[in-house]
Amino acid sequence: MSCSFDLAHYAEIVAAAREGGYRFAHFAGAPAEGSVILRHDVDLSLDAAVSMAEVEHDAGAGATYFLMTESVFYNLDSSEGVATIDRLHELGHRVALHAVYPNALLDDRFDPVVAWHNPDPDYMRAPLADGRINVMQEPWFDPATYRSDSNQHWRSGCPHDELRASAFPWLQLLTHPEIWAYPGETMGQTMRAMLEAEKARRLQQLADDRIDLG
Repeated sequence: MSCSFDLAHYAEIVAAAREGGYRFAHFAGAPAEGSVILRHDVDLSLDAAVSMAEVEHDAGAGATYFLMTESVFYNLDSSEGVATIDRLHELGHRVALHAVYPNALLDDRFDPVVAWHNPDPDYMRAPLADGRINVMQEPWFDPATYRSDSNQHWRSGCPHDELRASAFPWLQLLTHPEIWAYPGETMGQTMRAMLEAEKARRLQQLADDRIDLG
């Protein structure tokens, strides 16, 4: 099996979790034995988030999507942002906050769960007040039961074999949808592919806004 960063292999990872007997869970209550928590930090692309969400829906898996209110790449208050949240819920997923420290104000769009964007070690795992969950605090984070694809690199290897073998007691699996939805052998290649797709989308938005592109 090729451990490429694409949606086809992501579907294989989800299937491996099912084959290993895992059930898909969220951040409600402490992690249970035999559960996989699918976490997605949406740093750059709402389109990529929806593409990944559809793959999971087809596989019968539920995930939590962490969306930003302070992103320079997308706007949750735009028609696209509203449609994305609606679509994620329609597909059976949950939506939580991908926050920029120290701002972690929640509204009714979000579950009471926070994942910091590019966190520093001094606050990354600190508990939050008022019943909010920091996904990197105990008991939801343990290095032995955590995998991340940050910068298109598995620091402890792609987890599909271990999932199929039921090697984890439970797992928090962090992926970034834009890494999987756009082609590229390296992070740089993938980001350039995303920008090319973004260019086409922006040109269509200009046309829709009655901008003369002639």
